[in-house]
Amino acid sequence: MSSPDPFRESNWSAAPIRDLGLTIEGTRLEPVLAEFEREREQLGLRVKPRYYLSTDWGVVTDTVAIAIPFYLARPELSELHAQQMGMIEGEGRRALLGYLRHEFGHVVNYAYKLYDEGEWVRLFGPITKPYLEEYHPAPFSRRFVRHLPGWYAQKHPDEDWAETFAVWMTPGLDWRADYAELSTALAKLEYCDRTLGALREREPLVTAVETEEPVESLTLSVEELYKGAQQPTEIPRGLDGALRAIFDELGADDASSRELWRPAAELLRDIERPLVACVFRWTGHFPERTRLLVRRLAARCEELDLSYPPERRSDAQMAITTFVTTLAMNFVASGDYEP
Repeated sequence: MSSPDPFRESNWSAAPIRDLGLTIEGTRLEPVLAEFEREREQLGLRVKPRYYLSTDWGVVTDTVAIAIPFYLARPELSELHAQQMGMIEGEGRRALLGYLRHEFGHVVNYAYKLYDEGEWVRLFGPITKPYLEEYHPAPFSRRFVRHLPGWYAQKHPDEDWAETFAVWMTPGLDWRADYAELSTALAKLEYCDRTLGALREREPLVTAVETEEPVESLTLSVEELYKGAQQPTEIPRGLDGALRAIFDELGADDASSRELWRPAAELLRDIERPLVACVFRWTGHFPERTRLLVRRLAARCEELDLSYPPERRSDAQMAITTFVTTLAMNFVASGDYEP
């Protein structure tokens, strides 16, 4: 007899996560992991990772166990995560494979202790460099590859290697052509190519599979987890004039009845999710910050009773996207929306 599905209960988000019966087996993760395993086996490396569900993506230092976010195991959890954090890291098959390649890069680094090699340190930097959650990338830097959103290679030497490895591992990608004009990034990829060729058939130095916060040990509920994850964010001041300028300009030459115009706040709420993801990918401005920023802008639009002619929706969307992106770039570059 099969066990009852806890997600049929109305209060599943208040139950301890360990009681939700979450597994990789039987979910959309399973076929993607099988595809990734085929990719991995084609590399000829003897290191084999362990996969498990946890609170986030990651590999514990000096282990070969890959943590996959538990929210990817159920559509209900994925949707809640998107609502709370602004985007899903690993939404869809292609994105899942991208994250798995990145995490396997960490596995290979730890399994063979590449971070101790002189050339690795020269190219990527010391792995002992402090690991800071807040980082301020330089978009389109010629020194780094592009893989995960947010210019993630610029966060830390360990992430730089993992991103380089993921690009190198991606099937069908001509990385030599893509990075031909980016000499530093290309040198890292060529190092990766030489090193991985030399590692084939070599036994790994590290095979530990210790886990961190496996899903079966999580006593927090989903509600408690996201409550603890919410961080206050700086909200720029004096935006009313800019918002008025955007929407006044859109309606300046329109003689139609304003009763037919659409609320600006409604537009912001409609595009929040794709806007958050795109801003993170191309600026590095954290999704949770962008989500709160967009919601603050929507609230101000509502309070100011701003609207636009419906036939100018695409223009309104472009203006708001550019506006939010500019604010995000200010924050990434200076740590403040008003540098």
